[in-house]
Amino acid sequence: MSQTLSEQTIALVKATIPALEAHGLDIVHEMYARMFQNPEIRDLFNQSHHGDAGSQPRALTGAILAYASNIENLGALAPAVERIAQKHVGLQILPEHYPHVADALLGAIKAVLGDAATDDILAAWGEAYWFLANILIAREKRVYGEQQEAQGGWNGWRAFRVEKVIRESSVIRSFVLRPVDGGRVMRHKPGQYLTFWFEIPGHPPVKRNYSISGEANDETYRISVKREPQGLASGWLHDHAAEGTILKVAPPAGEFFLGEQPERPVVLLSGGVGLTPMVAMLETIASRHPQLPTWYVHGTHDRDTHAMRDHVRALAAKGSAISVADFHQTPLADEVAGRDYDHAGIITDEWLIANTPVGDADYYICGPRPFLRAAVSALSLAGVEAGRIHYEFFGPADELLAA
Repeated sequence: MSQTLSEQTIALVKATIPALEAHGLDIVHEMYARMFQNPEIRDLFNQSHHGDAGSQPRALTGAILAYASNIENLGALAPAVERIAQKHVGLQILPEHYPHVADALLGAIKAVLGDAATDDILAAWGEAYWFLANILIAREKRVYGEQQEAQGGWNGWRAFRVEKVIRESSVIRSFVLRPVDGGRVMRHKPGQYLTFWFEIPGHPPVKRNYSISGEANDETYRISVKREPQGLASGWLHDHAAEGTILKVAPPAGEFFLGEQPERPVVLLSGGVGLTPMVAMLETIASRHPQLPTWYVHGTHDRDTHAMRDHVRALAAKGSAISVADFHQTPLADEVAGRDYDHAGIITDEWLIANTPVGDADYYICGPRPFLRAAVSALSLAGVEAGRIHYEFFGPADELLAA
C-alpha cells in the first residue's frame, strides 16, 4: 500500500471539489443504485437510511466532499475513520466488499460528470479511494482480531436468546440477551453497541445497531429499544420478540464509550432513547467508580416516555458523588415536580452551563441530531475543549463508506 498520495492525485481530487459541490448527491444516488444491484452488497446496508428522502446519501455526499477538502490533511479525519471502521466491523464488512464500492463510486462519477470525468480524474479518485480503503481494512482486521481473541469474543453472527423483556416506558422496551451456546460474552465498553441481523418476513435482511444499556457482566447483554414510527426493526422487536426469541448478533463495537479509568468528572447528557448508553455508563460508574463526581442529565417528553427513571435514581443512591436531573418537556396534567421530574421544559444552554462543571468535566452526549447539535455548540461556546466532548447520535454518520 502506498504510504502517501501522489501530488498529482491530490491536485486532481481537489480540482473536483466544485463538481462535487454541484453534483455530489447525484453521484451518491447513482453509486448506491449500482451497488444495490448486488443483493449481497445491498444487504450490508440499513435500507431505512437510503432512497431519495434518505439521510445516508446526504451524509455520504458530505463525507466525500470532506475527504476531498482534507486530502492534504487526512489526520483531521482520524476520528471519522475510527467511527467508520467500528461501524463496518459491526456490519461484518470484509475486504472483499471494498472492490464493489470502488467500482460503483468510479462508475457513478463517470455517469454523472460525463466527459468532465477524464481518465486522469478517475485514476486519481481510484487512488484516493484505495488509499483510504486500505487504512480501513487494516484497522478493521485488528478489531476483528481483538474480538476473536477476547474472552467470550467471537466473529460473525452469534445466536442469542431473548431471556427477558422489560417495559421501560410507553415507547421503550429492554431485551436481555443470553448466548444460545451457553458461553461467556465479550465484555463491552460502556457506551458501545451491538449490531443485529433481523430476518423479517416479506423484507430483505435488516441490520440495525442498538446501544448496550447495561454494565458488562460476562453473561448477558441488555438493549433498550424505542419503537420508532414506521420503524421496521424496532416495531418487529416490540411486537414479536418475546422470551425465547433467537436473534443474530455481532460483537460489541463503537468508538463512543466511557474510559476504563475516568480522569475527570463526568457529565452524562441525553435526550429521549439516547439514555441507553448513558445508563450503561452510569451502572459502571456506580459499581466501579462510586466516588467519581458524575452528573446524569436527561430530557424526555413526559412521565410516560421517561424510561428507567427509578433505576437511575437507585444507581445514584449508591454513589454519593452522583447527581441526577431530569427534564420533562411537556409534563402531563397530573405530574408533580420533584416527584415525577425535576425541571419542566427542555434542557437549556444556560442551565447546562450553570449546573455542570464546564471547566474540567468530560461530557458524554447522546440523542437526536438537534439535541446533539445544541449541546455540542453550547459547550464549545462555553470553552469546553473539543477533546472533552464525546458524542453519539442517531441515524447515519457523516462518513465515507458508511452503511
